[in-house]
Amino acid sequence: MKSKIIVIGLFVLTAATVAYYPAVRGSVTRVVNPPVQQGVVPVVPVAVPKIEVVFVLDTTGSMSGLIQAAKDKIWSIASTMASAQPAPEIRMGLVAYRDRGDSYVTRVVDLSSDLDSVYASLMEFEANGGGDTPESVNQALADAVHAISWSTDPNSYQVVFLVGDAPAHMDYQDDVKYLTTLEEAARRGIVVNTIRCGNDASTEAQWRAIAAATQGAYFSVDQAGSAIALATPFDVQLSRLSADLDDTRLYYGNEEERAEKQAKIAATDRFHALASAPVRARRATFNISASGEKNLFGDGDLVIGIASGEVNLDELEVAQLPESLQKLTPTQRQEVVRANSERRDGLIAQIRELSEQRASYLAAEVESIDDKEASLDHAIFEAVRDQAGKKGLKYSAAAPVY
Repeated sequence: MKSKIIVIGLFVLTAATVAYYPAVRGSVTRVVNPPVQQGVVPVVPVAVPKIEVVFVLDTTGSMSGLIQAAKDKIWSIASTMASAQPAPEIRMGLVAYRDRGDSYVTRVVDLSSDLDSVYASLMEFEANGGGDTPESVNQALADAVHAISWSTDPNSYQVVFLVGDAPAHMDYQDDVKYLTTLEEAARRGIVVNTIRCGNDASTEAQWRAIAAATQGAYFSVDQAGSAIALATPFDVQLSRLSADLDDTRLYYGNEEERAEKQAKIAATDRFHALASAPVRARRATFNISASGEKNLFGDGDLVIGIASGEVNLDELEVAQLPESLQKLTPTQRQEVVRANSERRDGLIAQIRELSEQRASYLAAEVESIDDKEASLDHAIFEAVRDQAGKKGLKYSAAAPVY
């Protein structure tokens, strides 16, 4: 009788799992329990909410201060978004725009959870061009809506931040005007927020209209963006620990997959070579968050694969292994993976402790800043907090992450 009850129970649980699957298929999932052994009912993965954010940046000559602020603060912005409950997957993209007659009209960096690669593209943007006041805002917004790979998940918080100091050229006859693009954005649930830099009145009027069209928010900051970018006594050590943590990644897969991961490692190496210690510390803080793991390790990390049970090291072909493991014996390979796992755990613990000390230091420093509510940090935080809340993401903090 007991065996019949167990069989019936397993059947009911399995049927419930199958019935629930369509509700989560297509959503990003995070497995919150390790894989189970054969004969044990698997735990249903928990659907992970997504934040998809595209920054549409004016990169003409007058925007050098804001572009630098974006380079300095993108990791803090990511950490602010990651502080929601439940912890979201964060994908970012960029649309840089200038005007016709400049070296480019728009440059598009598609949405990705590999923020290292997105940041590598951001580092290449420089302020140049322009001339007459209006810019190709119409084209920039059209690309943000139509040239970006937005997900079809209706529960995803999808948002555009249009940042610039000049209005749109409305006299280009072959342009798709921004109101037409915004109608499509509203239909698809994409919120467009606007951040005006400087004090141009015509830009304010347009930016307010653009934000209103999708029930977005309008903000105004000074020409340089008013970002709060402070150095701390913990930045250098966090930078070093972060680089050491990056070195624990071991990627496996076919030749194409490993080549893709080598490109990610190259982007990270370039970041460590060129970014300042405060910027590297901000990345370290983001990477140890629940949302940051996707950027730090991505897919195909051998340490994570083995720990989760997705990979059996002994069953991988030699050609699928990281190059550093291919000439080792099976026992030596196991030892390298074990050592990397232990080293990784220790580094994450150190980074977490230092990040908490850094956060306390920054909280005291920011408290003394009188106009912090007028900063770029607060503009983005307030918009995300209010809008993401409608998608079930809750932010208990009263201020952004710095």
